[in-house]
Amino acid sequence: MDMHFLFWLLGAFHCLSVIQSAPVSENFVVSVSSNVTVQGKHTVVLPCWLSPTQSAEAMEVNWFYQDQFDAPVMLYKDKTLNSVSQPASYTGRVSFGQKEASSGGLTDGDVSLKLVNVTLADAGKYTCYVSSEKHHDKASLNLIVTQTGESPLLTAVIMENNKVNVSCESDGWYPKPKLQWSDGSSALTPKALVHSTASTGLASVHSWLLVSSPSTVSCTVGLSGQEALEGRMRVQTPNSQAQEDSGSSVAGWVLFAVALVALVALLGFLFFTKSRGKDSISETADADGESEKLLPKDLLSIPNEAMANYANVQLVNSDNKFITIKNNILRDNVDFPAGDKVTCLTAVTGTPGFSSGKHYWEVSLVINGAAAVPPKQSWWIGVTNKSVIPKDYKHSSIADNGFWFLSSSPDNAGVLQFSSNPPTCFYVSALPRKIGVFLDYDGGTLQFYNAENRRRLGFFPTKFSGEVFPLFNPGTGDRAPMEIMQRSQDVKP
Repeated sequence: MDMHFLFWLLGAFHCLSVIQSAPVSENFVVSVSSNVTVQGKHTVVLPCWLSPTQSAEAMEVNWFYQDQFDAPVMLYKDKTLNSVSQPASYTGRVSFGQKEASSGGLTDGDVSLKLVNVTLADAGKYTCYVSSEKHHDKASLNLIVTQTGESPLLTAVIMENNKVNVSCESDGWYPKPKLQWSDGSSALTPKALVHSTASTGLASVHSWLLVSSPSTVSCTVGLSGQEALEGRMRVQTPNSQAQEDSGSSVAGWVLFAVALVALVALLGFLFFTKSRGKDSISETADADGESEKLLPKDLLSIPNEAMANYANVQLVNSDNKFITIKNNILRDNVDFPAGDKVTCLTAVTGTPGFSSGKHYWEVSLVINGAAAVPPKQSWWIGVTNKSVIPKDYKHSSIADNGFWFLSSSPDNAGVLQFSSNPPTCFYVSALPRKIGVFLDYDGGTLQFYNAENRRRLGFFPTKFSGEVFPLFNPGTGDRAPMEIMQRSQDVKP
């Protein structure tokens, strides 16, 4: 090969390598983004880069938290990550990230920090420090961690003079959320607004106001700059309903609320106490000093005594041609004379029956392992005093006639309703996947829970007489069946 050509070829390769890998500048500036905000449990990238653009592969990169320079969150040295001095809380959660999708990473001087499964404890100041053999620089930014809490839970108590005390609560927020009331057209001023902070650092908010019946109110809770969560409720006392419809029976009427406890006046006032362990509480109240008329949280979740009285209810198999029963699974068949309307034709009872005591059971409305199949859309769950269900699709299945149950709404997919007269409906943010039923026969209450998050859905006060039986109805046209859950006797609550 001609020697002149060989030297030319080597020179060309050298020029090409220079073009592909720009030399490192003696001086550079470390730049970071402004403050970064992220939701708890999510992944975040803290952007940091070199100017002018140059490779950082041969440099040393340190990320420090809160100026703890002896314990870097992430250390990159000698072209490898070193975790010797890394705090244990960051183990397995940090790596290099990209400040933008088109970034070339270290070769482009992008030394951004990627942090997964962010916690509230991660919030604070982070410093990006980069050094080469001839220069070093650093810059800092703040990580702001927020946490969206639970959907507002509304509760209600009937007062005198056609007034209703409506309470709203929401837990699991960071930082402290804002709460607002509205009647749909204008903002409402609450009687009290109470914030509390648990030992986990998460905040709760509770508020209440008085409204006239009938009326519709909404309670929204949220963080600044983020979409708020809303709960809505229509309150209507028996007296106001009677005035609107004097021909309707109101004996089975139940006050209702959004994903709530429905309470009546005979329960009296239930007070929100300030003694909440180590929680700190701030509040604003009206001049009457009525800031404590908030429902205690232990009324809103499945009580331990419910699980201690778990009943393994069995379906009563019958010759009903409209339903199919296999083991503890119940589903509808086809061709109903009543069309899509849910009636007694698809209802079935369970055993044992109850004439005293407390009893709890759970019903699944999903197919296990089939995430693509939505929860059951059409159903009844409750109790009845009928040992044999009338096979008449025109039969009025209401509390007045011995049918106490919670059901899907035939008119609105996002609504549940009680079998009161008139029906009482409430909105839900998501259809329940598993429902718990807690019967206190002697106490005259039937309570319903979302068995997955253990929050109460509704409260049916009544007076039972004679034997009552668990009631189930798989409705019509669902892919998902209804399964009565069985619990091992060896399992302790």
